[in-house]
Amino acid sequence: MTAETVWEGRFIRMMKDGKWEYAARSRGIGAAVILAITPADEVILVEQYRVPLGRNCLELPAGLVGDEQAGEDIAPAAIRELEEETGYRAGRVELLGAFHSSPGMVSEGFTFVRAHDLVKVGEGGGDADENIIVHRVPRREIAAFVTRKRAEGVAIDVKLMLLLADTLAPSA
Repeated sequence: MTAETVWEGRFIRMMKDGKWEYAARSRGIGAAVILAITPADEVILVEQYRVPLGRNCLELPAGLVGDEQAGEDIAPAAIRELEEETGYRAGRVELLGAFHSSPGMVSEGFTFVRAHDLVKVGEGGGDADENIIVHRVPRREIAAFVTRKRAEGVAIDVKLMLLLADTLAPSA
């Protein structure tokens, strides 16, 4: 059976394919998720209000690719988004692969990139609608920082598990 569009907005569309219902990005828009570590071994994280969650969420910097310019390349989009959100410019980015975070519900994936040669060029904070809080967290303190943020009621993006892998204890 062929997927049919049930509803489409500016950025997402709802799809139906047989019994499956799922969300997809409109217009071929993609996403880049950025791992940026400063020369002082600090991981750059962002915190921002997420409407679907109704609260702030702690995340790796990320942004849409191709939302303003069709066919946009991932590397320049990632560099642009990192600077816009965090105030850090990457001299280069390394593409680490494509991933999907919730493939049973959304078709959207993201390209994971590592930012290199970081230079602080501004304050960050995103565009006028984003109100992003930038955190520079020493890599060895990530687990404790995430624990504190969770205790404050901040949601934690699943992609942060990448940084927590060594600290996760098996459940009893």
